[in-house]
Amino acid sequence: MPVKEIIAESETRMKKAVEVLHDELKTVRTGRASTGLVENIKVEYYGSATPMKGLAALSVVGADMIVIKPFDPSSVKEIEKAIKNSDLSIAPVVEGKLIRLKIPPLTEERRKQLVGQAKQLGEQAKVSIRNARRDANKELEKEKEDKIITEDEQERGKKQIDDITKDYTGKVDTAIKSKSDEVMLD
Repeated sequence: MPVKEIIAESETRMKKAVEVLHDELKTVRTGRASTGLVENIKVEYYGSATPMKGLAALSVVGADMIVIKPFDPSSVKEIEKAIKNSDLSIAPVVEGKLIRLKIPPLTEERRKQLVGQAKQLGEQAKVSIRNARRDANKELEKEKEDKIITEDEQERGKKQIDDITKDYTGKVDTAIKSKSDEVMLD
């Protein structure tokens, strides 16, 4: 495999790790209401686990209220049950064909826990990024041993992979800092 392909593949894996982190950070609560808190909650719907965003229109009313309007009014009970079983710790209020979630203000202690949770997610993303770097470096080593690439090409490839790794770990750090600031300031 050419050096460029090895580098491109590792960068794709690192980019994916950062995208997953951004998706996971949406589920970390802040003091404000956000549909990201509930959109990926799995709802048991006709025998399959379906993400909430596929079953209902989600909207934010004011800074502290999420309104869930199911496309199929008969799924209200399943959605309510899924919210109660989630780790949100918010009691849903069913009003006919609507479900309302009032987002309570966060305590200082809870904010610190949420920042810790965000940092953990960031560490998981960094581990994925480092694994991509390790795998790419192993691939370069194998290519050199098989005499497909020269030692100079291997070293240039390793340097490029290290630069890409630094770039993506920086993106993780930026995302975590941004989320931590958001949690602490709300």
